[in-house]
Amino acid sequence: IEAALTGRPVTVPGDGSGTHPLCYVDDMVDGVLLVAAGRSVRPVDIGGDEEPTAAEIARLVIELTGSRSPLAFVEDAGDERPRPRPVTGFAREIFGWLPSVTWQDGLERTVAAFRDRPDPVPTATREPTEERMGEWWA
Repeated sequence: IEAALTGRPVTVPGDGSGTHPLCYVDDMVDGVLLVAAGRSVRPVDIGGDEEPTAAEIARLVIELTGSRSPLAFVEDAGDERPRPRPVTGFAREIFGWLPSVTWQDGLERTVAAFRDRPDPVPTATREPTEERMGEWWA
């Protein structure tokens, strides 16, 4: 999102066909609270059922931001293992939980949040600097 907002290329791993199960944070929190209140002794998956491709996500980011950023297909890191999909049937059956926000609406809300924040989020560095290390202990 930040790349699109600043006009930089929006990177997509591989050919963009990899999928990602998405669940908007409000839905995730609602699900976790329902499960916690229900005190289930079984594991309960909470997550999104919609699995857009990386290319679909990137194209929608560009559209929602009104950006002219190009898509940049980059070499896949090679550590891409199949991601487990959440199996949410138990959460639906026992707790009545269903995600209510589509991945497109969730992405639109996320783009709006990026636009509304007062200052850009600082980019994390791989190596902590002495200055940043002090922040952890302050």
